[in-house]
Amino acid sequence: MTRATPATLTVSAGLLAAAALLWPQRAAAHCDGLDGPVVQAARRALDTGRVEPVLVWIQPRDDGEVRRAFQHTLAVRRLGPQAKELADRYFFETLVRVHRAGEGAPYTGLKPAGRDLGPAIPAADQALETGSPRKLVALLSQAVHDGLHGRYVEALQAKKRAQPGDVRAGRDFVRAYVEYVHFVERVYQVTKPGHGHDAKDAAPPAAHHAD
Repeated sequence: MTRATPATLTVSAGLLAAAALLWPQRAAAHCDGLDGPVVQAARRALDTGRVEPVLVWIQPRDDGEVRRAFQHTLAVRRLGPQAKELADRYFFETLVRVHRAGEGAPYTGLKPAGRDLGPAIPAADQALETGSPRKLVALLSQAVHDGLHGRYVEALQAKKRAQPGDVRAGRDFVRAYVEYVHFVERVYQVTKPGHGHDAKDAAPPAAHHAD
């Protein structure tokens, strides 16, 4: 059997790197931010009077609700600066709420612009803007490698310390083993086709015999 080394634990971009930072406990989804893509689309729609830019962010079943909110907002905006501000805010909140509901995610209010989203989301957006995923792949590959390697080494060392009859050392191994296996399973699940984000991703890993 080939012995695992740090080099062999560098995960290929095609398998795990694409999912490195995407499970829900770490993700800082930016679709609910005032500077996020959903609100940006809403601003474009209101400025142009065309609803199409926001419809792409919702499910077809929600078209009617969003179209009605859009028309109400356009009408109220004409009443003056304060009315415009309130109407726009109403539409942003409606659109983000409907967008998140369509993904099975809760709506917890609009988030301020300029939030620290960490490195992954800005890198993902930059990859689309530049047409090159090179920096994004490097970032995610390193993140997966670091997360996997640390858990692997801890589980391996704990396994070596666990001797028959030593319950305390055995429990230490089980804790390290469960964290290691669950990390691998979470990353694998995120790579599967059709895997969504936010609340859809919140389902726990499949039950494991060591849990």
